[in-house]
Amino acid sequence: MNKDIEKILVTEDELAKITKKLGEQITKDYAGKKLLIVGVLKGSIYFFTDLSRHIDLPCTIDFMQASSYGESTVSSGEIKIIKDIQDDLTGFDVLLVEDILDTGRTLKYICDMLSKRNPQSIAVITLLDKPSRRVADISADYVGVDVPNEFVVGYGLDYNQFYRNLPYIGVLKGEIYNN
Repeated sequence: MNKDIEKILVTEDELAKITKKLGEQITKDYAGKKLLIVGVLKGSIYFFTDLSRHIDLPCTIDFMQASSYGESTVSSGEIKIIKDIQDDLTGFDVLLVEDILDTGRTLKYICDMLSKRNPQSIAVITLLDKPSRRVADISADYVGVDVPNEFVVGYGLDYNQFYRNLPYIGVLKGEIYNN
């Protein structure tokens, strides 16, 4: 285990099972639809990649990048779109792939923004859900696992751009980010 990790919340094997199960469910739910899978960068990259391999449907992919954290462990509440989708969403069933649904501010902002572009539908899938921290009126249509109100990293999630490459989800030791 990485010396900066207090404990592992979701193991590599558990992540593989979660992505397979969710991918199979998406395959059933979106059969016959015009699916566009949108990864919310950077945190969703590993989940997005593994999940998309388990979706047995013709689909297109794209990415968005938004930020509200900067170098902090707490969202500023100010959403900044860094990379947007350029394609017309008319007629697409959009599936937003998120690493963690925390306060919900960023995801709500993205959903509201994309809904103005005439998609057939917008749904949200998140690997991790932290409902105890929700302040925006949004929930995920698909959830990998609920997590407690702890600062988690790994499998795409970061602290100050580090720890994304851990193959599991772990709780970062407080002394790392409380200095």
